[in-house]
Amino acid sequence: MDTSATPPPDTSPTAAPRPDGTGRRNASAAGKPSTSAAGRLGTGRHRTDSADATAAPRPTKSGPAGSEPTGSGATGSGATGSGATGSGATGSGVTASPPVTERPTDIDRPTARPTTARPTADPRSATARPTTARPTTARPTTARPTTARPTTARPTARPTTARPTADPRSATGRYSDRTPTTTRPDDTTDSAADATDTAGRGAASHRRRTVLLLLALTAVTSATALVLGLLSWAPDPPEPARPLTLAEGERLAALRVTNLRDLRAGVRVTAGVDATRIELVGWVDWSRSLLYLDVGGPGAGAERGLLQRAGSVLVIRPDPAAVPTPAAPPLVPPEDRWRLHRLTPGASLGPVLDLLLGLAADRPDADPAAAGNAARWIARDTMAGGPVDLLQAPLLTGTPAAGSTTAGSTAAGSTTAGSTAAGSTTASSTAAGSTTASSTAAGSTTASSTAAGSTTAQVRGSGSVGAEPDGQTRYWLDQDARLHKLVTRLPGVGPVTVTLHRADRPTLRPVDALGGRPGLPRALSDAEQRRLDRLPARLRAQGGAAVTLTAPTGTATNLRGAGWLSWTTRTAYLAVADLGVPGRRTLLRRDAAGLARADLPAAAGGGGTAEAPGRPPLAPPAGAWRVSRSVGDDVGRLVDAAVAAGSVGPRGAAVRIREDVTAGRTVDVVEVGPAGARLRYWVDRDGSLRRLELHTSGNAWAQLDLQPGAVPRLAPVPRPAAKPRPGTR
Repeated sequence: MDTSATPPPDTSPTAAPRPDGTGRRNASAAGKPSTSAAGRLGTGRHRTDSADATAAPRPTKSGPAGSEPTGSGATGSGATGSGATGSGATGSGVTASPPVTERPTDIDRPTARPTTARPTADPRSATARPTTARPTTARPTTARPTTARPTTARPTARPTTARPTADPRSATGRYSDRTPTTTRPDDTTDSAADATDTAGRGAASHRRRTVLLLLALTAVTSATALVLGLLSWAPDPPEPARPLTLAEGERLAALRVTNLRDLRAGVRVTAGVDATRIELVGWVDWSRSLLYLDVGGPGAGAERGLLQRAGSVLVIRPDPAAVPTPAAPPLVPPEDRWRLHRLTPGASLGPVLDLLLGLAADRPDADPAAAGNAARWIARDTMAGGPVDLLQAPLLTGTPAAGSTTAGSTAAGSTTAGSTAAGSTTASSTAAGSTTASSTAAGSTTASSTAAGSTTAQVRGSGSVGAEPDGQTRYWLDQDARLHKLVTRLPGVGPVTVTLHRADRPTLRPVDALGGRPGLPRALSDAEQRRLDRLPARLRAQGGAAVTLTAPTGTATNLRGAGWLSWTTRTAYLAVADLGVPGRRTLLRRDAAGLARADLPAAAGGGGTAEAPGRPPLAPPAGAWRVSRSVGDDVGRLVDAAVAAGSVGPRGAAVRIREDVTAGRTVDVVEVGPAGARLRYWVDRDGSLRRLELHTSGNAWAQLDLQPGAVPRLAPVPRPAAKPRPGTR
């Protein structure tokens, strides 16, 4: 029986119960808590009771398994636990409260934490390996009249989860002087795996070095072979020139037919050398014998600027301030400042333009190979359009296909034997520039042909010219008989290089002086015919209009005018300027008495510039007025037709050419009149006349634009005083 004094209740934190519940069962088996021989505790942390003078010494280290632990002067039955020791007496599963006379300071720590994966034996068994347990120190608290709380001893071995790496507290680490760690069961396996990995990495490194060595050797060998090949390489000798084959001759003979079939192409030309060099950039339309170019270069002269040519009619829009290097002209040409132009005799521009228009025909030329001339194949080349053959042969040129003429035709670009208007059409004719069954072959000429670009007695058959160029011509021709480049020499010009851009082929629009853009002629509809029939009455109802004249006449005469027109009095009054004589004005008055003219200085005739003259003075100045009953020239016929209030002649003679726009209004262009003096009426959808055009004797078109509105009173011209008869006073 335990006769020791009952200790005060233990209020220190109790150890957590063991995982297997051993402490709880031992406490239950004891029946009551163990008592300490120390007796009573003091009230302070380091105070001791007088009855505890003989306290047991502080335990220094746990004994081996099965030895009796030392406590604070008391032992319990069954004190030999399974290797668990504490700082107080240990009993059979019951831990007595330790003496609180002094807080133990020298607490042994385990030298190493067990490193085995999991304990295989019960920590309470006698055969388990004893390990040093961490002593627990009870914190003294104030005694309370409660029953001591049993505590559970900590297990000697803490189960731990296997770790992939070694315990940081190994024998070589911080706690190397303490208990050595237990070797893990998989240490041998890890060592073997490490050895295998090391061997594998070594083999892979050896293979990489071998592959790199082989690649370097291959690169060195290839470089050496390349250098040796370049040092010993020599280009293949060019294929020597030879006569044309049958197929090559046929392609060269079909060159101009192919151009006519393709209709249009972009063109760049360089002609001449040094100070006489001219450069042309633009387009050629072989189907309508039309050129639209920008002229530049040091030898351009007065032609510098924009140029259009239709058949034999050449108009320019000079721009002396333009840069020397030409550029592609605008697709929609400007409307103003165009003038009829005549090239200076001997100028290099004329032969070049003839050459461009002469590159089209409606039938093949004679086979150069069969003609026995020096036509040869030179080499192969590559252009923007693909591979080509370089051929050498005499220059193939002649009258343009669209400009062919017959005995009864006098205008380039006419369509029938009876038509004299360039580009004009009838109900049965096709678009301007087209040919009919009665026209001769393109490129052929007759004794009566006078069209520009044609040749006369010197022509020796289609495709040949009397004056051979200085040297042979070279053609860059593809497999489809399309010409991409031409190099030749022309008399009086020098070397000429023509480059064709076959993919650049927009629809070209001639300027108004050349008839405007093409259309599809057809008969008038009922509504169009009714508007045309009511035109004279509508004009008389409007009273009058302000008029502006633009008339390229003759060979190089360009007239500009401004004034008024009255349909109620059937009178017209204009001031006309000639671009060739900018300081002079011609006053023109048309009334019932006839057509009167008077020449005055520019200031007295209304002022303005030659390109845009002012309106005439309302009071006609006194001067030498010339009166004539006949109409006379083209301007007289145009003004007379305007004063006639739109009398278009018999019904059914008109043909609608196209739809157009002028002054912001949509109009129908209707062509009427005889073949020698065809007129075009521009009638808007309200039935008002907006423009009147006349085909002049120079194969150009003169325009009289009308703006309906109020017209001032137009006074008659002063009449000269009648001379007195002899013998009268």
